[in-house]
Amino acid sequence: MVDDTELEALYAYPGDLDRAWVQVNFVSSADGAVAVAGQSAGLSSPGDKRIFALGRDLADVVLVGWGTAREERYRGIKSTELRRERRSRLGLAPVPPIAVVTGRCSVDPDSPLVTDTLVPPIIVTAESAPAERRAALTAAGADVIVAGDERVDPRLALVSLAERGLKRVCCEGGPQLFGSLIEADLVDQLCLTVSPLLAGGRAGRIALGAPPEVPRRLTLASVLTEDGFLMLRYRREE
Repeated sequence: MVDDTELEALYAYPGDLDRAWVQVNFVSSADGAVAVAGQSAGLSSPGDKRIFALGRDLADVVLVGWGTAREERYRGIKSTELRRERRSRLGLAPVPPIAVVTGRCSVDPDSPLVTDTLVPPIIVTAESAPAERRAALTAAGADVIVAGDERVDPRLALVSLAERGLKRVCCEGGPQLFGSLIEADLVDQLCLTVSPLLAGGRAGRIALGAPPEVPRRLTLASVLTEDGFLMLRYRREE
């Protein structure tokens, strides 16, 4: 692995963005499992965790599906000395908000995502979600975005985030959200850590959903390794 300065330079977002630019972070086992015992923590490593934290440090917003947020027990992003220094130096807000994608507006108003956070969360939902759920989350302090009629349209969601000045998007999963971004051809960078484990079992793959019309070609932008873990970074090939 490289030091923090080099790592930051490798994973920096492009400058002067005029749209939402989406980086996706995932870890999988060598045989393709996305989780061990239902969570990704069993696949991770100190190096992977550094890159995961860096993704949050460099982003305007962290995007995550409700299923992953629920299973991984998400709450608001915490402020650390390194995070404060890095984000202040880069001209970013002290911590990024978490944007949770849930077509049914399933986040409870008393969820730690809403109650244990330094900045209000963003709930990205659909018009078909119950109005009372949207109202309850708004009353609890969340910023509720309606992006789509029957289900969340990822394009509309990203436009709404960009309109809020949140253009550096770090997506942390899950597989269905990643799959919808692939289907809509909205992924600019994939940061994939391959864990030297054979997990077996019934764990799914990192992306689920309808395929795009044409598979998106990626360029291998960097490769890092530590203790048998591979940290791969792919960028879209225009």
